[in-house]
Amino acid sequence: MNSASDIVRLENISKSFGGHGVVHNLDLIIKDGEFVTLLGPSGCGKTTLLRIIAGLETQDSGKVFIGGKDVSTIPPNKREVNTVFQSYALFPHMSVYDNVAFGLKMEKTPKNEINERVMAALETVMLTGFASRMPQNLSGGQQQRVAIARAIVKRPKVLLLDEPLSALDYKLRKQMQTELKHIQRKLGITFIFVTHDQEEALSMSDRVVVMNEGVIQQDATPKEVYENPKNMFVAKFVGEINVLQATIEKTEAGKLRANVEGRQCSLTRKHSFVEGDKVKLLLRPEDIRLEHIKDADSDYPLQGIIEETTYKGATLDSIVRLDSGTQIMASEFFDEDDPEFEYKSGEKVAVKWVDGWEVLLPDD
Repeated sequence: MNSASDIVRLENISKSFGGHGVVHNLDLIIKDGEFVTLLGPSGCGKTTLLRIIAGLETQDSGKVFIGGKDVSTIPPNKREVNTVFQSYALFPHMSVYDNVAFGLKMEKTPKNEINERVMAALETVMLTGFASRMPQNLSGGQQQRVAIARAIVKRPKVLLLDEPLSALDYKLRKQMQTELKHIQRKLGITFIFVTHDQEEALSMSDRVVVMNEGVIQQDATPKEVYENPKNMFVAKFVGEINVLQATIEKTEAGKLRANVEGRQCSLTRKHSFVEGDKVKLLLRPEDIRLEHIKDADSDYPLQGIIEETTYKGATLDSIVRLDSGTQIMASEFFDEDDPEFEYKSGEKVAVKWVDGWEVLLPDD
């Protein structure tokens, strides 16, 4: 049953190439006006899924609904979607204006309406004064905006974007991320964005759909994906993560504790594990805090040796070898006014973490 707010619904989608399964029995619902990112490594099925929505690939099984209508067997030009490709695919012999107007001309849209819609699309992507330019005279970011204008001028219900920022340099890429978010909010069009860049996905999206081997691993908000990864694949793929071995224990007072890498540590985050369960304790580098050990006899829960430090401007990253032999990374905001902040290679340190920020997963 389709909800009125479901702009895209995929039901039991499977796709194989040469006998190799790329997407497996996948279900996905995307609400009207959402910015949803399909995130995963190369070969995980995210681009294939995007092309199935566009009608550029035909699923082996399952159904595709757009705006409540079953479009599973409808050709691409009859679907209310448009696609922005990684290569932009602009016509080099046409001006910016003609590139944007091309689809409308093919549909035999009245000339005065074409002009009105093209100029409105160029204004949206901040290229009003570039209508007469040729693609080869534009920067990479400008070419990308022309491709977006060409896509939105036809007023699709859904805009599909297949890694459109991957060819841009870092600074321009960050700028275009902001501009894409602005365009999406302004138009209210549903964006389905494909990328393998975790930072890009987290910073731009309302929801992130993490995929691996043709299966959705987690479908949640960026905050939920980062702070509460559903499994080890998500935890390791999205950002840096430290993985420690632990066993759930209880003290005599009933306070939950765990044996972490051979040392007893308190657990402050709620979880459903019971005494004796073996788990993996996950910690983001920015949630770890290091302290100088001033008293050699002090019994700090976790201790280790500084192996390497890297100054990154805002943060100081430290590689620590725990007494158990496990290597972890801590990333702390750099405080140049604190003489106790920096650590030397070979120095013994105590390792703690911010209360409530540990993640526990079963030790499968």
